[in-house]
Amino acid sequence: MLEDVERWLARRSWSVADRSLDVLTAAKRKTRSTVSVVLPALNEEATVGEIVAVIRRELMDSPALALPLVDELVVIDSGSTDRTAEVAAAAGARVVHRDAILPRLPARPGKGEVLWRSLMVTGGDIVCFVDADLKEFSADFVSGIIGPLLTDPEVQLVKAMYDRPLGERAGQGGRVTEMMARPLINMHWPRLAGFVQPLGGEYAARRDLLEQLPFPTGYGVELGMLVDALHLVGLDALAQVDVGVRKHRHQDGQALGRMAAAIYRTAQLRLSRGHLIRPRLTQFDRTDDGFVPRTYSVDTEERPPMLEIDEYLDRQAA
Repeated sequence: MLEDVERWLARRSWSVADRSLDVLTAAKRKTRSTVSVVLPALNEEATVGEIVAVIRRELMDSPALALPLVDELVVIDSGSTDRTAEVAAAAGARVVHRDAILPRLPARPGKGEVLWRSLMVTGGDIVCFVDADLKEFSADFVSGIIGPLLTDPEVQLVKAMYDRPLGERAGQGGRVTEMMARPLINMHWPRLAGFVQPLGGEYAARRDLLEQLPFPTGYGVELGMLVDALHLVGLDALAQVDVGVRKHRHQDGQALGRMAAAIYRTAQLRLSRGHLIRPRLTQFDRTDDGFVPRTYSVDTEERPPMLEIDEYLDRQAA
C-alpha cells in the first residue's frame, strides 16, 4: 500500500462512535447545514418501510435531539411493481417516481440514473444515499457517514464501511468488490486502495461536489463517483466511517456477473475515454436442451454533471 494511503487511513477513517449525536447536532446548528437522505428503491416493500421508520424516529422526530439531524427523507421509486411506494409513504418518506423527474429526458434503467435524478428533487447541502434493501437497519448508517461532513469542512465525500456477511459466514459478502472492483482499484487507482467498501451503496457527499460529477446510470455509479471525486477534490477530501454490519438481499451469480461487467466498463471509460469494444455480456443458463446463451447489454450510459442541466440551474437560481 502506498505511504500516502496509509497516512490517509489513519487520518480519514473513523468509527460511528467517534461522534455522538449531540456533537453532530451542534455542528449542524453551527454550520447551518441541511441534510437530505435519498433511498433509491425498486421492489423493496419488504425493507424500505423499516428503514424510513428508523430514520424518522431516531434522526428526524426524536425528542432527544436538539434539532433534527435529517431535514428531508426521499424515496425515489424507479418503477416498482409491488407496494414499495405505499409502504415508504406510510412510514413517513416523501416518495417521488423516477419518471416524474426531468420528464424531458427519458429515464434509463439503473441505480445511477435514480441517484442522479434525486439531485433535482432534494435540497440538502449534504446528500446521503442509502440502499433500500438493508435488513436490521441502524440509524448509524446515516449519522455515521454525515458526521465528518458536518464536523470537518475539508471532507467532501464519505463512504460507509462495514462487515458484509453472506448467510452465516462473516466477511464473505461483497463478492463483486473483491473479484472485480478491488483489483481494478489497486492496479489503476491505488490511492483509493484504502476504501474498505468502494462499491457500498451507503455514502454521503456535499451537493456542490455531486453536482459536478457525471453519474454512470447503472451499477458502475459507485466506482465512477469515487474515481471522479478523487480526481476532482483529492484523496484527503474523501473519508470512510465504520458503521458495523450490513445485511441485505444477495444477488445470484449471474446478476453479479452483470454488475461486474458494468463496473469494468465504467473503469474502461475512465481509463481511456475513447472508443471501446462492444459493451455486451453473454452468460449461460442450463435448460432441458443444454446450455442456452443469454446476452445482456452492459450499463454504459452516463448522465452529465447536474450543473449542465438547464432545469437544475433554473431551480438553483430561483
